[in-house]
Amino acid sequence: MSAEPKKRTTGIITNNGEKIENMMDEEKEYYSLVKRAFDRLAPFYDIVTSPISKERDEVVNFVKAGNGSRILDVGAGTGKQAFAFAEKGHDVIGIDLSESMLKAAKKKNKYENAKFEVADATALPFESDSFDVSCASFVLHDMPLTIREKTVKEMVRVAKPQGVIVIIDYALPENRVRSFFIYHLIKLYEGKYYLEFIKSDLEALLGKSGVEIREELSALLGAGRIIKGIRMDNGA
Repeated sequence: MSAEPKKRTTGIITNNGEKIENMMDEEKEYYSLVKRAFDRLAPFYDIVTSPISKERDEVVNFVKAGNGSRILDVGAGTGKQAFAFAEKGHDVIGIDLSESMLKAAKKKNKYENAKFEVADATALPFESDSFDVSCASFVLHDMPLTIREKTVKEMVRVAKPQGVIVIIDYALPENRVRSFFIYHLIKLYEGKYYLEFIKSDLEALLGKSGVEIREELSALLGAGRIIKGIRMDNGA
């Protein structure tokens, strides 16, 4: 797999060897890219993501949230996952950086128990211990590592103690031939951050962020997975 493109640096280095200027440039690039890409994609997003639509209800069934749970949907996009939770009677708040995506979600929203607002996943505008379930569906792979780490920590912070953390995203099957095919297929249409994400240790990231993984379910014929964990007592 190809490495991330090198960034311009100024030689400022932290104790662990990371270049501060690198990280800042990458994060600025990410926010700019999200706005441009998803504003253009919003009218076609549901068509583009139709292959994963059937996974929405499967996620809800897998989570098994208690009646009337309060659920946060991070990176809600056009609202498909939020609607799946709302249909089961849960109170859902969906957040996203893209106003265009949320405009589409609000236009389709027929549930009084589903709300949407523009917010940054790295600085969620909610109090700690607020949600029974914190969910991110096909979101983390679109983020550079620093943004991904902040997002997961925020998801844990706003979850209640012993609350559920759910991550739905890309994976690779164990079979080498299928793994090779899926990897090269997906990287044709996904952004550059996918390349780093798919080889990263997501379990380690969740663990250090205060999530104890309880169950995992394969999805999309091995090209995806649903991870369910709980916020540990020492969660962020």
